[in-house]
This record gives sequence, C-alpha cells and structure tokens, in this order.
Amino acid sequence: LFADWRFGAAGRPRPEFALNRPEAAGCSVLVTGANFGCGSSREHAPWALRDYGFRAVISTSIADIFFSNALKNGLVPVRVDAGAHAWLLANPGAEVEVDVAAGELRLPGGRAAPFQIDPFARHCLLNGVDELGYLLSQLPAIEAWDHKGDRHL
Repeated sequence: LFADWRFGAAGRPRPEFALNRPEAAGCSVLVTGANFGCGSSREHAPWALRDYGFRAVISTSIADIFFSNALKNGLVPVRVDAGAHAWLLANPGAEVEVDVAAGELRLPGGRAAPFQIDPFARHCLLNGVDELGYLLSQLPAIEAWDHKGDRHL
C-alpha cells in the first residue's frame, strides 16, 4: 500500500509520509485528496486498503471505478462536502463515525455530513455480503420460481 511513498529506496519508512506517523497507527478511516482512486481501477486497490486496516475512505471526490470496486469489496467510499473534508484535514486523528445505514459521516461535536450510497450496496455492507452472497441468499426464491416455470412448459 503506497509503497513508493511510504518507503525510501533502501526500504526504510519515510517519516514525512502520513501513514508512517505514530498518530496514524490503527486508524480505520483514510482521508484523501480529490479524485482518489483515479488510475486504481482494479480490485487490488481496495484490497490493499482493507488489508492495511482501513474500512472507509473519505474525500470530496472518488474515481467512479474505484468507488464501485471499493463497495464490492467491503470498503466504504464516502464523498463529503468541502467543509467537512477541510475539517477532517485540519484535525488528523479525530474520531469519526461512518454511519452506512443513515448515510452520514458524524464528526466530533455532533456535526453530520451526509453521503450518498446505493441502496443495494448499503444492504450488502450492512449484512456483510457481496453480490454473490446476496444472490446465494436468494437461492430458495430463485429455485421456487424456476420450479414454478417448469409446470407451465
């Protein structure tokens, strides 16, 4: 994850990189710059973020293909307004709540920033299933419909 930025040529961590700072240890929300994920359209990008421990990515804009792949892989992409984003950048390490059910990012002090999330993606995230898992959960209904069709041949 961000290997060329996190580590120098000799493989040593670069202390100036945000994720190498002690206050970043254990964080599960990544606040990023605009157009995050552009050029990272394959599933490997959200996988790397999830494997590192991130559960959500917050920005004012997130590349569409990355956004879709993040949702499909259990990483919550959150697009917020410029004011909420600026507050997050000015307050690194602040504890926030990403409420997927409500579609809100809650900041300390009670301020909430709404974000959009597709209803099907919300369902999958809240129920811990991916698209295939959802389809498999519908198997009894699919089989019942299929058998009903057999009677009308």
